[in-house]
Amino acid sequence: MEEQRSATPRPWFSHYPPGVPHRIDESSQDTVIDVLRSAAKDYANRPAAESFGVRLTYAELMKRAEEVTIGLQRLGLQKGDRVAIMMPNVMAYPAIMFGVLLGGFVVVNINPLYTARELTHQLNDSGARVLFVLENFAHTVQEALPDLTTEMAVVVRPGDLIGVKGVIVNLVSRYIKRNVKTYRLPATLPFSNFLFFAQQGKLAPVEISADDMAFLQYTGGTTGRAKGAVLLHRNIVANVRQCEAWLRSFAGELDDHVMVTALPLYHILALTACCLFVAKIGGCQILIPNPRDIPALIKAIRKTRMTMIVVVNTLANALASRKDFATVDFSRLVISISGGMATQASVAKAWKDVTGTPLIEGYGLSETSPVVCVNRLDMSEFTGAVGLPLPSTDVSIRDISGSELPLGEPGEICVKGPQVMKGYWNQPEETARAFTADHYFKTGDAGTVGEDGLVRIVDRIKDMILVSGFNVYPNEVEDVLSAHPKVMEAAVIGVPDAHSGEAVRAFIVPREGGVSEQELREWCREKLTGYKLPRKYDFRATLPKTNVGKILRRELRDEVVKS
Repeated sequence: MEEQRSATPRPWFSHYPPGVPHRIDESSQDTVIDVLRSAAKDYANRPAAESFGVRLTYAELMKRAEEVTIGLQRLGLQKGDRVAIMMPNVMAYPAIMFGVLLGGFVVVNINPLYTARELTHQLNDSGARVLFVLENFAHTVQEALPDLTTEMAVVVRPGDLIGVKGVIVNLVSRYIKRNVKTYRLPATLPFSNFLFFAQQGKLAPVEISADDMAFLQYTGGTTGRAKGAVLLHRNIVANVRQCEAWLRSFAGELDDHVMVTALPLYHILALTACCLFVAKIGGCQILIPNPRDIPALIKAIRKTRMTMIVVVNTLANALASRKDFATVDFSRLVISISGGMATQASVAKAWKDVTGTPLIEGYGLSETSPVVCVNRLDMSEFTGAVGLPLPSTDVSIRDISGSELPLGEPGEICVKGPQVMKGYWNQPEETARAFTADHYFKTGDAGTVGEDGLVRIVDRIKDMILVSGFNVYPNEVEDVLSAHPKVMEAAVIGVPDAHSGEAVRAFIVPREGGVSEQELREWCREKLTGYKLPRKYDFRATLPKTNVGKILRRELRDEVVKS
């Protein structure tokens, strides 16, 4: 990273935990595959992943990854070819992901809940030659088939790679099979057959550079047409090493860590902060295929004696609200990380009340691999800030003209560091718009940097509501609404208004027993100035969310427009 020439001080260094360097070694030529190779060598017999009670060691994971590579090589793929993965957190996912990278190919992660239209765009835009898809979602591929350029699909079953336990495989199949719709696909191969095909060949070594592309991580689907963020091996490894440096300051030498991976691995937060980070430290990740099944998730957590978990606000809220979650043994839990969306103070309090550990909020984006900031892991109380910039990361707050603003003044958060993407796939104009003249990535988020070095998010710039010339940030209003004891979830959007330009409209999911509009109006009047008050309240059983749990304000706006 270039030396800063700005006169604005970077105050976060003086607030770093003891032992955390200001910079990591950015000259490292390590690749994501080097992370796996080191784990397979240093922690060969340690469990790398667990699914449905069955564990795979690092040595076994390496072997399976090599088989995936051989299979793709035998299909004729060349270094740099894109391979798509469309599946939730099942055992086959990490083996396939590492296998794709081991061959010098590029991983294209796809949300398995995508519609045929969304799937078609991502596969064709990336030019993916092969798609690995869980059989539960193969019907979507069939629907998209007439428009696809992808050459082959490999169909994975939930029980694949845990076949050593036949009884468990049968239980898994019976549990999930009822969710598999009938499909008919030409040019497909069952994953078990693909592995047998691979076992007949030999691995052809491929030279992989830190400057080679590792992931095409699509982003922007909640605000517009999805774009592929080009993440190089060096970007991902830098972020893993930044997170490791942060954690080691708190936990010292790491051993026998168990991470509950409830967020989907196709999402950049779980991919880096769970899968790859855990491999770097030789821990075990517990793969949760469906985090929306809260009772099953709690049952899985109860068996793990977890030491770490990564959540989003909605998942933390759903867990902390259940009485059976309080019966979990949290004695080994040392780190609870929250990211992906704004963490609300009421949820953070409930989480600490139940688990005894604070919810440590961080911040990042797909374009930054993803972690930019995280709070100190030794914090005792929720701060409301997203933390301090990681080592080798610079955060600059800019106005609309691109000029840097003084400490404490809100503007767009701009980021520079080794974890920042190379650019958007085949979109030079979008790439140019995404960076400042001095090469900072423009996040689209409004925020501040304080004298304490902490970065605070105000809101997404595009979600800001303009009421009679005053800025209203939905996060603030949602935080107030969610703090009401009778409110489970809240979302706020701006709607056109003849008098004020825009007005605030709130969508509420009440807790059991309900809440009245009058109660909420009185609550908000005590805590918000007049122009921030919601004009209208809509009560719902659920709110639209991404599969990670982020509330989709765009869908709420579209719904209002259509009505």
